[in-house]
Amino acid sequence: MRKPGKMLKLALGSAGKKPATVPYPYKKLAMPDRFRGKIAADSAKCIGCKLCMRDCPSAAITINKVGEKRFEVEIDLGKCIYCAQCCDSCNKGVLSITPEYELAQLDKKKFKVIYPNAGSPEDTPKEP
Repeated sequence: MRKPGKMLKLALGSAGKKPATVPYPYKKLAMPDRFRGKIAADSAKCIGCKLCMRDCPSAAITINKVGEKRFEVEIDLGKCIYCAQCCDSCNKGVLSITPEYELAQLDKKKFKVIYPNAGSPEDTPKEP
């Protein structure tokens, strides 16, 4: 450190400027259109063709039959790579991408999200 005055000048000069970063945890960011966030499902539309299961490169989707022409969609967010290939391949529009990106969990079991069929008692996604 030959010139401490030069460093002091830089430090004092930047003291009055706005920060270059965003205050992320305190101010939520708006995601752009077509952002690949959490995958959501509307199981009432599902016909059980399992195209989404076959096209998923990480095998994160499971379609379970729960009754006569009724299926539930189970998505393992821990396996999902958020490529949205399943949303593109679904003919009936069951799967969709959401702008939700804060998905961190401490419990590995909470990564599995089950979207029950609308005809079942629960209409909201359940976490085992």
